[in-house]
Amino acid sequence: MAWLALVCAGLFEMLGVLMINKLHKDRTWQSFFYLITSFSISFILLGYSMETLPMGTAYAIWTGIGATGGAILGMIFYGESKDWRRMVFIGMILCATIGLKLVS
Repeated sequence: MAWLALVCAGLFEMLGVLMINKLHKDRTWQSFFYLITSFSISFILLGYSMETLPMGTAYAIWTGIGATGGAILGMIFYGESKDWRRMVFIGMILCATIGLKLVS
């Protein structure tokens, strides 16, 4: 259950990062509400997962999901660069995240 909570925490972090960009562009109260809500849920789920999982592993995986997801969402929604080198490094983050799960 802790791993599921951790993955969900990472997904909510991705949503929070997306809302930071949306808030910066739109400046609406709705974006601000979604930003606060998504990061709050993310931190609550991260805290729950850290009751079972080691802190370093949980934080690294949470950060990896958020960083990778944020980069991918930026490419999809905001036209950020899709250069092959960028994709290689995103893949490296994903491999490291999966590796931490396998050795934990």
